[in-house]
Amino acid sequence: MLLRLIYDDKLAQASYLLGCQATGEAMVIDANRDAEQYTRLARKEGVRITHVTETHIHADYLSGSRELAHLTGARLHLSGQGGAEWSYRFPELADVQLLQDGATFRIGNIRVEVLHTPGHTPEHICFLITDAASADQPIGIFSGDFVFVGDVGRPDLLEKAAGFTGTMEAGARELYRSLQRFRALPDYLQVWPGHGAGSACGKALGAVPQTTVGYEKLFNPALAAQSEAEFVDFILTGQPEPPKYFATMKRLNRDGPPLLKGLPAPQPLPEEELSRVLQAGLQLIDTRAASAFARGHVRGSINIPYNKAFTTWAGWLISYERDFALIVDEHVHAHSVARDLALIGLDRVRGYFSSTVLTGRADLQRMEAIRTAELARLLDSGEAVGVDVRNASEWNAGHIPGSIHIPLGYLPDRAHELPRDKPIVVFCQTGSRSAIAASVLQAEGMDDVRNVHGGYAEWARGAPAI
Repeated sequence: MLLRLIYDDKLAQASYLLGCQATGEAMVIDANRDAEQYTRLARKEGVRITHVTETHIHADYLSGSRELAHLTGARLHLSGQGGAEWSYRFPELADVQLLQDGATFRIGNIRVEVLHTPGHTPEHICFLITDAASADQPIGIFSGDFVFVGDVGRPDLLEKAAGFTGTMEAGARELYRSLQRFRALPDYLQVWPGHGAGSACGKALGAVPQTTVGYEKLFNPALAAQSEAEFVDFILTGQPEPPKYFATMKRLNRDGPPLLKGLPAPQPLPEEELSRVLQAGLQLIDTRAASAFARGHVRGSINIPYNKAFTTWAGWLISYERDFALIVDEHVHAHSVARDLALIGLDRVRGYFSSTVLTGRADLQRMEAIRTAELARLLDSGEAVGVDVRNASEWNAGHIPGSIHIPLGYLPDRAHELPRDKPIVVFCQTGSRSAIAASVLQAEGMDDVRNVHGGYAEWARGAPAI
């Protein structure tokens, strides 16, 4: 049996290539939209992709299962669970094998058994894997977003992201019952989850790539001995705000992600096109580091640095309804940026400008940075308005008196709530999110916006939280 992990750091997302080396057949589980990475890996390992499947209708990235099946001619297996209200609606669903609880199929000598594990989503399934060439008992389980290392899949996304009101408590109760089924599995079983640390599909995912059933029984807080009522309270408390783009992902993954037939290849744009891009109402996304953006940037552009958090903030802040263009550093490959955007369905890239387009321009806007001592002075004197862009749990744990709380992801929709007759001072925990937030406010036409280096963490070291 062959098993390979394919992990995307920006999505904190795991997919897997499972192969039978005796027959050369292989299956991909929970593919993302970069389909060619799986075909390259299969060629390298000397197997052919004959089956493609996924554990559920994803919320945090655009599924590549349909894309990969189309590319390879593999059989597509999808959950047939979930009921009429929440299940797959692909136009070609008649050509897809719908999987029910207890169903089995083979990848060469590998036996795959389907377990329906609702809770995170109604249709969620897991896959018990037996290497039948050498064993008559399973070796592990692909748990998707059901059980993670140190956490379980949150049951509130169908309500908070997809808009199905009144479903999160019912989902939590279903998840509790599904976990009783997990408890009954042998302790030795390996667990191969769909996400790692940094994913918003849970609240405290571990960074270790895999675990065992027995270890999770001992140390996963969600599996601690407790009543159903206690579990529901535990699992629904403290969940992070789901990014805005999750709603789009849920809908597209349910109805059928559009086929790319190859990742987008953005074209370089000439310098003279820059003013026309802005006049045409396109978003201009500057992917340089925050420090470079602060020294000088195109008026109206938004800064989303190309780092590990890039995909998350792109999903929050880039519109799915408008074309957009990029500004990228010379050492960054624009195709890599476009690839990461395509993973969450942001395909409307008009093209890109190299950062050299900014050289020598006299009309660049700048962003002032201040320290927390100056923040305290401005707030005490009433000279400025402080905006805390951290998430709700951070705010509830402690915040600066007199500040306004608007989480970064909601800032474009709520910028109109802020006054324009005073400087706006933006801060987060340490200064990285607030740099993005300050660029959003400048793009909204606010000229006097200042970013606080050190953020709330630095302020809290010298002042009590409330």
